[in-house]
Amino acid sequence: MQQQELEQLMAECAMDAIKTAQEEFQLTLDYSPQSIELVDDALLSFVDRYHDKALEDQAVFTLCNIFGAYIGETFRRLAGGNWRYDQSNPKAPYVLLEVGDRSYAFAGICYERLVNDSQVSVKAYFDHALTQHAQ
Repeated sequence: MQQQELEQLMAECAMDAIKTAQEEFQLTLDYSPQSIELVDDALLSFVDRYHDKALEDQAVFTLCNIFGAYIGETFRRLAGGNWRYDQSNPKAPYVLLEVGDRSYAFAGICYERLVNDSQVSVKAYFDHALTQHAQ
């Protein structure tokens, strides 16, 4: 995948997250750092509303990727960075946001909150990442 295609895909996924959050839960995502807290709410709201269906493989994949893209696009507006499609494991490729010498798996933190531990905060992960680049 070419870099330009990847960047377009991630921007489109972020727009899907904005639309989904608004349509499903009347949450307004506006690319502000404060809106990332709403992503925490949206992920758990999907589980509350759709129960087991929210945790089916395809739903998890979609939710984590669109909201991960939204978080990453918000981060890019504040600190820059480039998306990278990592295929080091051909059976499980993933997308990272690289900023300087660091990389962030925003879809991965969404997965943690949605599937493994509802106490994990994507907002805390985002804030920590931002502080790494404010120094």
